[in-house]
Amino acid sequence: MALRGLGRRISIGKRCFSSASEVEKRPRDGKQINLFSAINQALHIALETDSRAYVFGEDVGFGGVFRCTTGLADRFGRNRVFNTPLCEQGIAGFAIGLAAMGNRAIAEIQFADYIYPAFDQIVNEAAKFRYRSGNQFNCGGLTIRSPYGAVGHGGHYHSQSPEAFFCHVPGLKVVIPRSPQQAKGLLLACIRDPNPVVFFEPKWLYRLAVEEVPERDYMLPLSQAEVIRQGSDITLVGWGAQLSVLERACDEAAKDGISCELIDLRTLIPWDKETVEASVRKTGRLLVSHEAPVTGGFGAEISASIAERCFLRHGLQLEAPVARICGLDTPFPLVYEPFYMPTKNKVLDAIKATVNY
Repeated sequence: MALRGLGRRISIGKRCFSSASEVEKRPRDGKQINLFSAINQALHIALETDSRAYVFGEDVGFGGVFRCTTGLADRFGRNRVFNTPLCEQGIAGFAIGLAAMGNRAIAEIQFADYIYPAFDQIVNEAAKFRYRSGNQFNCGGLTIRSPYGAVGHGGHYHSQSPEAFFCHVPGLKVVIPRSPQQAKGLLLACIRDPNPVVFFEPKWLYRLAVEEVPERDYMLPLSQAEVIRQGSDITLVGWGAQLSVLERACDEAAKDGISCELIDLRTLIPWDKETVEASVRKTGRLLVSHEAPVTGGFGAEISASIAERCFLRHGLQLEAPVARICGLDTPFPLVYEPFYMPTKNKVLDAIKATVNY
């Protein structure tokens, strides 16, 4: 496929945001790897520690388009790591059945842009399985992995961010990591969670994001946001690859004396309202940024919830309207991608406008 290989492998240093993570609080025992290698490590551990775990999807047998499943079939056999037909609805349906039989089904949708044929299976079957049976049956061992977001040259069909569709569905969890360290720990937590999970991987960072990742088995908590930068003037919230954009905007704002608090949501559903609310009650201002189109994006849910909770409470109030810096309400463009993306400068302008409101 045209998107095989996403440019040079480089370290982006602080942009991996390892300064305050749960993993760094433990003894170091890892080495520098990129995000797709961290995903690969997590899948190796999941298969090694649970004989009921299976990995399957289009082309996963030889490593997949982004090489996240490299070496799995050779180590664990073709009966546990195998290719499927090019049918996303079939992949999801098979995964639900496999999980319903008590297995750990780890299904890959090759690009999030092609998850829509599986939408009915995920939304009407996986999400409701436990509830329609009164918890007599469930498919809680189901994890659906899929690369999402901009890639630099993906155009209409390899750049979409469809997370908001699934955040609307009770019964699902939606998780998006920002770095290799986070990706490994969050993916293992998703695979072992007793609920079906959609795990979106920022393809932009597969090779660009490099940081020290422990080689051991570890998990990071779901539904717990992380404050990765303390500040006092404005709260910034994002997830996935957008965190690197927000971090650079924070650095620039600091030159003008603006102190930004930066939060990685990590789990979108159920999301950590308490952490975001506590931050906004301190700063009095909020900016949310994501690649998906602004209308109906998950940033709208965050904005509405925080407005309800923080508009006027115990003498504290929002000092300015909630700002959203997101993708445009257009199909994802190819030639005009730089205009579409929520960039550092767009975020910086919104920070200044919000603080000076």
